[in-house]
Amino acid sequence: MLEPSTFVEFYSYAFQYCLTEEKQKSIDIESICELLDLVSGTQFHAQVDLFVEYLKAQNDYKVINMDQWMGFSRFCNEISFPDLSSYDPNLAGPLILDNFVEWLEAKQS
Repeated sequence: MLEPSTFVEFYSYAFQYCLTEEKQKSIDIESICELLDLVSGTQFHAQVDLFVEYLKAQNDYKVINMDQWMGFSRFCNEISFPDLSSYDPNLAGPLILDNFVEWLEAKQS
C-alpha cells in the first residue's frame, strides 16, 4: 500500500494519464468506473463499488472532471464509511458527492 501523499499523487496522475486529447478536461463515466476500480478498488472497495453503482445509475453526469475525481479521493480518506457520520454537506466540495451521499442514504433506508 502506498503512503497517503504518494497515493494522492498516483491518483491524480491516473486521471491525467487518461486525458488523451490536448484540451480534454474530463473523462467519460464508463472509463471513470474502470479507472476507479483499478486505482482505488483494493484500498476503498466498498466506497468504490457504491460510487460506481451510483455513477452507472444516475443521469446527471456524463463525464467527471479533475475536481470531482480528487473530491472522491478526499471523500474516501476523510469520511467515515458506511455510516457517513463525518460527512458535512455544508462544506465546499463537488456537488456530485452530495448527490452520491443522498443516493446512499435513500438506498440505505
